[in-house]
Amino acid sequence: MKIPCGIEEMLYLLTIFILMLIPDMCSGLGGRKCNVVPKDLYVEVGSSAEITCHSWCVRGKVFWTLNNRILHQRLSKTINASHTVLSLEHITEPVATLQCHSSDIQQVLGGTTITTYTKPTKLSCMLHQTAGDLPGLFTCSWEHQGNSLQTNYSVLCLSCTSVTELCRSKETTCTSDFSRMKEMHLGGRYTVSVSAKSASWEAFSDRYEITLSTILNITRPELSVTTVSDSLLVEWKIRSCLSEYLYHCQLKYRAVSVDPPQWVINTTVRNCNKAAATIEGVESCRNYTFAVRCALSEAPWSGWSHEATVLTQLNKGDFKPRLWRKVMGSKENGVRKVLTMWKEIPPTCRDALTFTLTQSRRGDPTGASCGGSVCVVTQDAHRISLRIFRDGTLFAGDSVYVPAVGASLPQVGNVEARSHEGVILVTWKAPDQPVSGYMIDYTHDGHRYHWKESRHTNVTLSDLLDRTPYDVTVTPLLDDGTGHGSQVLQICSSGDPGNITIVSIQAEDTSVLVRWKEESQDGCGGVTVNYTVFYRIHNGKQFNVSADGTQHEMVLTALTPETQYSVYVEAATLTGRSKSQESFFKTQKIDPRIRTAMIVSGGIFTVLVIFVGSCCAVQWMKHRKKPLPNPGNSSVAAWPSTYETNTCLRLPFHTPSESICDRVYTEEAHRPDSSMEDTWCGDDPTNEEAEESSEETPDHIIVRSYRQSVNPVHTQNAPSGETLNLLVSERCLHSPYRSPEPHG
Repeated sequence: MKIPCGIEEMLYLLTIFILMLIPDMCSGLGGRKCNVVPKDLYVEVGSSAEITCHSWCVRGKVFWTLNNRILHQRLSKTINASHTVLSLEHITEPVATLQCHSSDIQQVLGGTTITTYTKPTKLSCMLHQTAGDLPGLFTCSWEHQGNSLQTNYSVLCLSCTSVTELCRSKETTCTSDFSRMKEMHLGGRYTVSVSAKSASWEAFSDRYEITLSTILNITRPELSVTTVSDSLLVEWKIRSCLSEYLYHCQLKYRAVSVDPPQWVINTTVRNCNKAAATIEGVESCRNYTFAVRCALSEAPWSGWSHEATVLTQLNKGDFKPRLWRKVMGSKENGVRKVLTMWKEIPPTCRDALTFTLTQSRRGDPTGASCGGSVCVVTQDAHRISLRIFRDGTLFAGDSVYVPAVGASLPQVGNVEARSHEGVILVTWKAPDQPVSGYMIDYTHDGHRYHWKESRHTNVTLSDLLDRTPYDVTVTPLLDDGTGHGSQVLQICSSGDPGNITIVSIQAEDTSVLVRWKEESQDGCGGVTVNYTVFYRIHNGKQFNVSADGTQHEMVLTALTPETQYSVYVEAATLTGRSKSQESFFKTQKIDPRIRTAMIVSGGIFTVLVIFVGSCCAVQWMKHRKKPLPNPGNSSVAAWPSTYETNTCLRLPFHTPSESICDRVYTEEAHRPDSSMEDTWCGDDPTNEEAEESSEETPDHIIVRSYRQSVNPVHTQNAPSGETLNLLVSERCLHSPYRSPEPHG
């Protein structure tokens, strides 16, 4: 549809009017623009602020955003159509962007930034004493978050006649000379504060109340320590002493060791020019360190003084000589050599001590000096005395009794000693006479002795050399002397096991017998508690079997036949272990007992085969060498046509000089035939008689007829005198030849 020309011009003019009207609306009446005040606001962290939005350029409501986050309408209050006030409480954002928006056209009408700052906190001041009676430096420190080089700090005295700046700094500490603070004196009480100021803001710390005497930090005390017999004297002095004040001091000391305890003594000093404390109960010949610090009442402590280290003297109450003697034996001239011993002075002691050793007979007040630690006495009873002097004064002393040779004195019985876990346990039986105690001395080389006193009939000797034999002597003590000693020789302290050696390995198919021995090189090995046999296949899992200390062989079972194994034996005592070298063995394929039985059986079988074969060979050779009879030289009998069938008899060929094994039969005689049963003719007993009869005539075979006679038929060429020797029944199918007779 075509718009009329007049209307089109009117629309064009209206558009231009609206475009011209919009800038006027934003500018507002009288040319005023929309805005947010105040600009670039600085507030203290946690405080509140009010911001105003001038909305002259628009109509309608507005809303606020803080860092692009829309704020709740309850925080905003509309004063009139063009003024809206925003109230923010407890602002904590370091920097925040605040904007005012038109609710109708969603346009930003203006904005501002809010920056927070903090005030200094934890203000504290200290008055340091340097030299003289007056303090030297006044120092304050505080904390301030977000401080920068653009921040200036000032410490102010608010309680002075006028607010006075005590010091200034760009750091969080501030120091000034106390002598320039004319309005402040040591006993006064003052209120101070610190201000932090930048180009845009200024903040003040909380007020801080100070009393100069309570913040005075005095100088370090000067300390000295002097050793006195059985105690230590510690002295110190406070420099720049203020005599009108009381000082509290702390003295700490400890013994020098790896992890020692520490003791602290608190004391109040009235005379600061000379303070002292006495330390008692310290250990003898031990280094101790000391340090001291002091302070005015309620004031901070001074620094600790420089540590002083001192070595204590030998304490007379701690040292007992414990004199003892060892009678070494009698010489040919009747004198005895007595070795004396007493407790050693600790090597850390630096006391100048003098020792005097004398010996005297009982009842003889005069004595003779001994040469060193050895005294030579006669066979009579003697008393040996020891005196120790320090700085010319008797420090300690002791004496010991040496009984006369052959004197009837008590003696302990049944002295027994055994080692266990590195110590030697000694027991004995008390004598019948009453005693006050027992002295046990022991040595491993006969030169250096150790001794120990006991009131019981047993004692434990510790701190012994490992794998070392000791000689132990037990002597009863009397009120005014000693009895005779009883000795145990060569009792060993505990030691590691001896050398383990595998002596034999007897392997079978699934088991092996391992034997070993243990040898001690020094004869003082420990008592073996148990043995452990370790074995395994190469690169395989290890197994072990244990045995008690008395067993020296072990059977390992459940092994794999025809397999290589390694084995070693480990011995264990209460103090150590020892193991043998590794040995190797291979199990057999079968049980050797079965193999032995097979070998024996095969040998027996072989012997039997050889024996039987030899016998057969001999008989065969005899058979081949014997000539066979010539049938041409033998006589035969005609077979009767009518003969009782049951009168048949087998007659063997027989040579009297041969055994039954030498009988020779014709081929037909050896052929099996069913008529063999008939040969015996019903097993007639008369046949046995005929056989027996033939046995009785060695040159001929005579056959008798038991039922009827048969007329012999002789051959024409039969030799004279030859007797018919064969009768055969009709049923007999074979007949042996007679033995040929030699012809003349």
